[in-house]
Order: sequence, then C-alpha cells, then structure tokens
Amino acid sequence: GILQHPDGTVLKQLQPPPRGPREQEFYNKVYDSDCCDSILLELREYLPKYFGVWSPPTAPNDTYLKLEDVTRKFNKPCIMDVKIGQKSYDPYASAEKIQQQVSKYPLMEEIGFLVLGMRVYHVSSDSYETQNQHYGRSLTKETVKDGISKFFHSGYCLRKDVVAASIQKVEKILEWFEGQTQLNFYASSLLFVYEGSCPATTVRLSDVTLAEKRRVPKGLLAGGDVLEYNNNINVINSTENGKIEASVSKGLSKFYALHKKACPKRHHSQLSLKVENSEQDNVWKTSTCITQEHLNGNVLPQLEKVFYHVPAETKESANVEVRMIDFAHVFPSNTKDEGYIYGLKNLITVLQNILDN
Repeated sequence: GILQHPDGTVLKQLQPPPRGPREQEFYNKVYDSDCCDSILLELREYLPKYFGVWSPPTAPNDTYLKLEDVTRKFNKPCIMDVKIGQKSYDPYASAEKIQQQVSKYPLMEEIGFLVLGMRVYHVSSDSYETQNQHYGRSLTKETVKDGISKFFHSGYCLRKDVVAASIQKVEKILEWFEGQTQLNFYASSLLFVYEGSCPATTVRLSDVTLAEKRRVPKGLLAGGDVLEYNNNINVINSTENGKIEASVSKGLSKFYALHKKACPKRHHSQLSLKVENSEQDNVWKTSTCITQEHLNGNVLPQLEKVFYHVPAETKESANVEVRMIDFAHVFPSNTKDEGYIYGLKNLITVLQNILDN
C-alpha cells in the first residue's frame, strides 16, 4: 500500500528482499547526485521524483521509498495502471513463478501489456467508476481497445485531447527505450493520470466557481483532527503533540493503488469537500445557459459552449501525466529491452485506434 507523508509526497513500503532492495538500488542509481549518464538523466523525466528513504520514528526498521505524488496537482484525477512488456516475470524467476505469472494473463506475450486497474471520474454523475485487475485480465485482442477507451470517457464524451496527449507521452518513453541498452524492465508499469473535471465546470459564474460553492461535510474529527482523503490514501493529521497517524485503505496493494472499492473519495487538497447534486445541477444549467426550449436545431453550437468554452491553451494541451513505476524487477543488460518496446508499440497502436475511431 501507499501512505501519504505530510509534506505531500507518498511513501511506498520497501518490499521484502530481493525486490525491495533492488527497487531502492534502482532509484538510488538514477537519482544519484553525481550521476552523469545521459541515459539515466533523461530517464528521470519519466519517473516519479525520488526523495530517498524514510522510516517512521515509532518504527525505525520499517523503510519506505519517498516519492512524488503524481496525482497531487489534479482536482479529479483519473488513474490507470498498465503493466508493460511481454513477460511479467524476470529472468531469474522459478518455473513455478513463471507458470503462475503466465496463467494470470496468457495473452501478455501477444498483447504486450495488461491493464491492472483504472479509476475514472464521470462528470455527468460526479462519481468515479473503478475497474480492478480482473477487468484487465478479461480483455482480449478484440476487446482491449474498447476496454482501454473506458479510461478516456468522461461520461459525456471521449476525451480525445487526453488520448492524443497520452500518445505523445508514451512515444517519448518509447524513444528512450529505443536508445538505451543498459537496463531491462520486467513487471513494471506505466501510470496514466489526467484531470477528469470538465474545464467548463470551473468557468467563472457570477464570480463564483464550483470550488467556492462547496461546503465542508462531517470531515472534522474530535480534538481538531481533520480526516483527509486522497484517492488511494486515508490520512489523519492530528494536532495533538504534532503526532501524525496514517492509515491505508484495505485491499490497496498496487502502487498508486487503483481503488478496489467503487465508492468515490475526494482528492487530498479538498478535505473531503463535496458538491451537492442540486447545487451542481444548478451550476451546470446556469453556466451553460441551455434550457430545454433552446435545444431546437442548434444543438452543436450549444454543446460547444459546454465543452469548449475554455482557454485555447487548455484545448491544445491536456493536463496528462504518464510515468513509469514499479522497479522491483529491473536488471542490467547489454541489449535493447525488446519485450518492453513491443508492449509500448502495441499500446500506442491501441491508443491511436481509439483516437482515430
């Protein structure tokens, strides 16, 4: 699971040997202050920032990797975790381990990637749709395109701007892999994050935005504690003696966990603030100036006001992050990582098909 540090970073507990130490060694190598390897320096662009290791004062033997929270800047982050490569086991895996991994998703070698989960914000219902790893394993060659396109649908429309931006980001990572022969990655993932809230919901409305219309629910705890929600992390900040307690939602086993529970949770910056449905409906009606009698043969221009009344720069470049995560199975090499490259190319093809169709 993942904990949230009060400074806004996230804490990933080190896995048992050899996986944990191997992942720590990978981060240390890439983020070494004396590093002058251009390949590794460029790789930093595609990883969460690394801030060393951390241990809680009450449990000094527990070690955590201290990492950038890639979701932090988003209001309604939509998150997808995609494992990349033709093999989800490393070269040193036992026959039993290989059989176990292959049986989980026999199509991995042919498709080259596996959707481990996703969490998508639907503007229409102000709620999240969640899919776990069983959803990804149910996808076939014929259904994988539609399966991934779910991640880019807002409930109103397909976010083609996000698909296009995602393709560009993945292509940059592919370029890096095509140019390096020193590392091979197994069972590693790409984390996709984009802003799910429609820009139209934050346009100025009599100088009052949705954010200003939100109210604080029963989020305050006894003694001045504030119950704070992140998408995958529950954090209780206690004002008493400066003590901090952090708890992880049950069932969260994947980095930036993909929310096995379907109940929506608000982003940490909102302190569980919630828009009442009646208020939200009213804001939508007022801000778009569309009533039933106005939808009379002039639908397209009206809808354009809803979805495209945003600054030009917003339309041109969607707010999207694509980062590589999970490095417990990274090994030195002297050849290109053909399995990972195969997976990236297939994923780009699927994304391009979603965009074109």
